[in-house]
Amino acid sequence: MERLFLGECNPKQLSPLTLAFVGDCVFELFVRERLVCQANCPVNALHKNSVAQVCCGAQARSMEKLMPVLTEEEISVFKRGRNANTSHVPKNASPKDYHSATGFEALFGYLYLKGEIGRLRELFAILCEG
Repeated sequence: MERLFLGECNPKQLSPLTLAFVGDCVFELFVRERLVCQANCPVNALHKNSVAQVCCGAQARSMEKLMPVLTEEEISVFKRGRNANTSHVPKNASPKDYHSATGFEALFGYLYLKGEIGRLRELFAILCEG
């Protein structure tokens, strides 16, 4: 996988919420591709499994799993996303989980826009381990 749109983009200059906007899609694509490749099942089941993995709580737990293997730069991006001023918190998420999930998504967006697809694969593989 490589970046889909190869326009010039410096992720270091983007706001953490903009990075999270992209990272949300990147992570969801990883999850959906994995689910589809694991089994051919009804779309409704695929959707339910996907939602369970990309919800705030799941992403917050994923972040806890990734923290020990992140570089200083990656931790910095996560913290920028986590600490970003968001206008609301969904009713089905705790503020702590929502902010952690925003940091998680910012990290995935940052790495994607930086072109570090191999690193994204490494991190996703860690999340897929038992």
